[in-house]
Amino acid sequence: MPNYARSFAFDGLSTTLGLVDVLLSISLFLVVGASFVFANLSVGSLLRPYAPHPEKASIYECGEPTIGSSWVQFDLRFYIIALVYLVFDVEVALFYPWAVAYGDAEALGKSLSMSAFQFRSAALVDMLFFFGILVVGFAYLWRFGYLDWVRSSATTTLKIDRLVSAEHPLHFSQEARVDSAA
Repeated sequence: MPNYARSFAFDGLSTTLGLVDVLLSISLFLVVGASFVFANLSVGSLLRPYAPHPEKASIYECGEPTIGSSWVQFDLRFYIIALVYLVFDVEVALFYPWAVAYGDAEALGKSLSMSAFQFRSAALVDMLFFFGILVVGFAYLWRFGYLDWVRSSATTTLKIDRLVSAEHPLHFSQEARVDSAA
């Protein structure tokens, strides 16, 4: 029985009171945190000076005046690169707990009635599967030129001179890439 539940162990309600204790501490933490944020915002709004000025209300970016409309089309390449970064950043973040569990294989293996070798083998297969999915996604992005910063139309279109069917499947490695103007 956990320590927080032992302190309330009477009349067979130890697990229920332990759960209530944990939920109460989480709720108390959220209430204190929200009230701290609200109190600081309220005090700041009361103490700061109110001095409106047209220059303060002007739009700026890095200290330079804006030129043109702010409604410009956002280049999709920024979005793709940001998503690729995010995926590989999350992957690295997931490698750390895996490495900790991999290093403590004897204790975790005993709790699951496995040897350390069996536990490490299973963990390695799981991580290789996870990493393999990411490598396949990265190879797809690389193959179709999504990681190239400057892409020509020659890398985005395929020339197909024949009908694709079950008897004659399409093989991307055999098809020629051509410019869309051709």
